[in-house]
Order: sequence, then C-alpha cells, then structure tokens
Amino acid sequence: MKKWGMLLTAVLMAAVVLSACGTKKSDNLVLGLSADFPPYEFHITNDQGQDEIVGFDVEIAKEIAKDLGKELEIKDMNFDSLLNELESGRVDLVISGLSPTPDRAEQVGLSNIYYTAEQAIVTLTENKDKYATMESLEGANIGVQKSSIQEEIAQGIPGAKMTSLAKINDIIMQLQSGRVDAAVLEGPVAEAFVKNVEGITITDAKPETEDDGYVVGVKKSNQELLDQVNKTLERLINDGSIDKFVAEASALAEK
Repeated sequence: MKKWGMLLTAVLMAAVVLSACGTKKSDNLVLGLSADFPPYEFHITNDQGQDEIVGFDVEIAKEIAKDLGKELEIKDMNFDSLLNELESGRVDLVISGLSPTPDRAEQVGLSNIYYTAEQAIVTLTENKDKYATMESLEGANIGVQKSSIQEEIAQGIPGAKMTSLAKINDIIMQLQSGRVDAAVLEGPVAEAFVKNVEGITITDAKPETEDDGYVVGVKKSNQELLDQVNKTLERLINDGSIDKFVAEASALAEK
C-alpha cells in the first residue's frame, strides 16, 4: 500500500511539472503576415542563396520583439487568414499593411498608426489613359486582394466586377492576361510592382478612403502587448527609424 502511495505521489508530481511546462511562455514572438506586399513584406533570395522574408514591416516587428526580449518568428499566410490566426492565438501579432477599419477594431486590438500611404490604380500601360479617373472604372473588371481595404474601395465603384484573390502576384497575372482591366493596390506596393513588371503602369485615378493609415494587430484581450507595441512604434517614429526602414525596403524591392 505504501508503494502505491509513493507511486501515486510521483505521478502527480510529474503531472504538475508537465502542466507547468505546458503553460510556460514562449521565447518567440510569432508574427503573421502575407509576404506578397513589397516594400512592406516580400520574399528575396539572400546572399547565402536562401529564401528570406524582408520589408519594413518585418524591421518594425524585429524592433518590437527586441523590446520584449523575444526572438521573432515569422509565419507567412494568405492575408484573409491573418485575423483568424490572431484570434486563435496561433500568431501573437499581425503587421501586414493592415488598415484600422471599424470592423477590424471590433475583432482585434489595433495599435496607433505607424505609416500612411495613398492608394493607386494599376493597369496595362496601353490602357493608362483609358482608366485615368475613378469614373472611368465604372463597369470595369477590377482585381483586388481578398479582405483588404482595396476590396472595399472596389466595392464602391458603380457596376465594377471584382476578382478577389489571396495574393497580389496573382492579381498582377490576371492583369497581364487581360482577365481584369485594372487593380487597386496600395501606393508603394503598386510602385514596386510597376518597377519590376513590364507592361503595367499607375494611372492618374485617385482612390479615396478614410483608412489610409496602417496599424499593428494584436489579440483583443492582450492590452499589455498592445501597450508595448505602441511604445515601440512611438520610438521608431520619433527617431526616424520607420522612414529609414521604408527607404531601405523600397530600394531592396526595386532589385
């Protein structure tokens, strides 16, 4: 009987240890992004011949991780999956050209705005004058990224037919093949693709939206992380680091 009691005690102690290990906080800060959004986040082949995700959002995330004393772990996924992954706890934060829409503010915690950019219309170079105004896009076939602010812009164009895709590369391919007439893209992203893809250009049409700024998303209940994110963003804005990150990432994207 005594042996059984000792065995039971040992089993219970092991369970306590395993439970404690299961609740131990990770040393990694897990970032969710969609790495098809240069100069924000995109893939390159680095000097070692390895695939690497780079961009100014990535540099911001590295600074947040550093201030938290954690290692940054990046998970690349479709843009329309990011907030669900955040809510489920599979990623700790999202930095991926995320606009602070009212719907998103209800779903997750949003940081202060760290960068502001205009939207753009991209089309085949031969059609630049044809789609020079937002009115000229009425009834056109428009390519947009699924669940993005650009999708909301296209929804406001009378008679427009939308093709919503997960990856911007696929939108550009649809444009090149003539399956869509134009695409709504974020300004610096449009510029990066136009410099690297022949036969496409930015038109004079100017999309308008109230959500041009970009923010970091965290789980709604994680106010502690949100406060630290805002603290890091404030530092990076005030010391000019974000402007530096944008310039460096834009130059890299042009290559």
